[in-house]
Formats: sequence, C-alpha cells, structure tokens
Amino acid sequence: MRPENLRLRRYILALSTLALISLSTPLALSHDAPKGWTYPFACCSGYDCREVPKQAISERPQGYVIEGTGEVVTYQDARIHESPDGRYHWCSVAGADDSKTICLFVPPKSY
Repeated sequence: MRPENLRLRRYILALSTLALISLSTPLALSHDAPKGWTYPFACCSGYDCREVPKQAISERPQGYVIEGTGEVVTYQDARIHESPDGRYHWCSVAGADDSKTICLFVPPKSY
C-alpha cells in the first residue's frame, strides 16, 4: 500500500472515531439538584450549581450576601429564584467558591 493511501485511511479512521464519540456522548444541558429538580440551563452548565448550607448565604437589608465572597445579590436581582426544595443553591462561574453568582435559589419566605 502506498504511504499516501495509508495516511488517508488513518485520517478517515480518526475522523470516524471522533464522530462516533461525539454522537454517543450526551449533551450536558443542565444537571439535577440533590433533591431531584433540575437547575435551569441559564444557571448551570452541568457543574456551576450546588446546594449550600444556610450559613453560606445571609439575608441583610441590602440583599442576600454570599458569605464566601462578600458579594451582595439585591432582592430585586433577576438571578434570584425560589428554591423548589426550600434550601439554598448557589450557581457560580465554573462552580468556583470565589467567583461571581450566576443564579441563587433561595427558600420561599414561608420556610
């Protein structure tokens, strides 16, 4: 077999393998909270959101304060959502503990 044909065959095999892998891998649109509800895609890329203890978020007159970063999310902020399970969930950039808030799920006032 000529070297050019061998290279072409290897190239086609590599492309076919990549195509097969990409088709068999499910898309990560969002992920589930521990209690089974799904974080909205706008808040989560599969790893940005997690449940946090109530001590991680405090309510102050100016809004919700993320204790780890000092960031204040005002009560009128569109990033705030009611938590379906009555617990705090924080979605931050790349899921990092020291990054900005993407979404914050808070317990309803009745909890």
